[in-house]
Amino acid sequence: MDIQTLTFIIVGLTFALYIGIAIWARAGSTRDFYVASGGVNPLANGMATAADWMSAASFISMAGLISFMGYDGAVYLMGWTGGYVLLALCLAPYLRKFGKFTVPAFIGDRYYSNTARTVAVICAVFVCFTYVAGQMRGVGVVFSRFLEVDITAGVIIGMGIVFFYAVLGGMKGITYTQVAQYCVLICAYLVPAIFISIMMTGHVIPQIGFGAELNDGSGTYLLDKLDGLSTELGFAEYTSGTKSTIDVFFITAALMVGTAGLPHVIVRFFTVPKVRDARKSAGWALLFIALLYTTAPAIATFARVNMIDTINGPDAQGTAYEEAPGWISNWENTGLISWEDKNGDGKMFYSGDERNEMDIDRDIMVLANPEIADLPAWVIALVAAGGVAAALSTSAGLLLVISTSISHDLLKRNLMPHISDKQELRYARIASAVAIGIAGYLGINPPGFVAQVVAFAFGLAASSFFPAIILGIFSKRMNKEGAIAGMVSGITFTAAYIIYFKFVNPAANTPENWWFGISPEGIGTLGMLLNFAVAVAVARFTSEAPRDVQAMVADIRFPKGAGEASAH
Repeated sequence: MDIQTLTFIIVGLTFALYIGIAIWARAGSTRDFYVASGGVNPLANGMATAADWMSAASFISMAGLISFMGYDGAVYLMGWTGGYVLLALCLAPYLRKFGKFTVPAFIGDRYYSNTARTVAVICAVFVCFTYVAGQMRGVGVVFSRFLEVDITAGVIIGMGIVFFYAVLGGMKGITYTQVAQYCVLICAYLVPAIFISIMMTGHVIPQIGFGAELNDGSGTYLLDKLDGLSTELGFAEYTSGTKSTIDVFFITAALMVGTAGLPHVIVRFFTVPKVRDARKSAGWALLFIALLYTTAPAIATFARVNMIDTINGPDAQGTAYEEAPGWISNWENTGLISWEDKNGDGKMFYSGDERNEMDIDRDIMVLANPEIADLPAWVIALVAAGGVAAALSTSAGLLLVISTSISHDLLKRNLMPHISDKQELRYARIASAVAIGIAGYLGINPPGFVAQVVAFAFGLAASSFFPAIILGIFSKRMNKEGAIAGMVSGITFTAAYIIYFKFVNPAANTPENWWFGISPEGIGTLGMLLNFAVAVAVARFTSEAPRDVQAMVADIRFPKGAGEASAH
């Protein structure tokens, strides 16, 4: 059976599973729609959180970044892993005790201001749409290759599936769908990694194979071989970094603190019955996340070595285009690989200097990895299903946050306080449908490759939400004027910096032109510092928060005990 047929079967079966779960877990109330009635088992919630967290950026793009960037790509690995730990251990218990399941609800009540709530809604929608653009792009990349449709058609198919189970099931349907999606994506990630690790190093565990000797009898370590290939071909040494220390620090910090401001992850801590269960689910999620994140560097290295060997041939002089392995022509059809015969010898050659004749999109590395290694067709189809699962799981969580922010925080709490539960649920579903349409457009016209787009979203979250949440928990003095001024200044500065270097004047996007040597991917950290500075300064020259708010802040610093999620 060929790859395309197997892909149709495996992806089709997973879609049927997701839709079946959505029908079974259909939301009947706003509490079902927003927080699954707070009745999810911690183990299941840990899987759902991991699926929500590990987006297309984690599954598809992170290993591709590491594969192309080498040591420099580790900033994404460190930032996203450390960010989840920061959120789970330092913020989630306090937010759970507060009892508001959305970031705008926390900010609106903590800062006793509908204006603050509205600003938070705008920030949440902006961040989530930026994030979901990367997910929809990931769906398009998967479908364009394995279902042999163009990226636009692939995004539309993904939109239809997400629309069905997000709009119908809400958080209840999404939670149990994400449990299934986690099982699919982690199997799809680990199975080819194990196969390739055995083939290249003889080790079953990829994390061990990553640092082991090749089993070709040469006695050469895998990373040593890749370092040698990289320097011979004009690339930077794979295990050494080229980014400046300040940029590495700022990108890592932006990804970490941006995590703490991501609304679609925070809400997961309200889907379990008790605070203790929230802590348990956080621990389970960290374990499930670690399975993928510790495997990513191994997959990146395996893919890089195999890709260079198959393109440049055993003699490293290039491979005749007519004799190119099938994976190259397969991905050429998607437009994500192209070849230009610069010297007219009819051979493909891949390098990091003027000899290079190959243009390879880094987002294909994980998806193409099984093909490059010539693994069985069912493994290739499984990876396609995993990539779709990763993108759809996070897309659903983000779209639910958008609909909740609009229906609950903007309409119910601000503009239309007297609507019934049934009307609020209807508005939430309408908002989800509109959000899916906008997300699909952004997926078809993305502002960058998957992990880069997601990094921008984290920077925007870091510069807008993180200071407001931290100061809201740990500073009784912080008032509404400070929080609003901080959020507006932080996200405005960060968005302007990103837009200028990525869209207005991309030719200037070089280290020489960056402020303090900080790239657009890391500018969220500077935006966060600006947010803190503005918020503290404004709060100092305006009136203190009311006494009842200060008492509430003192109370939520002690997360021990119950804190039932509230829809009010």
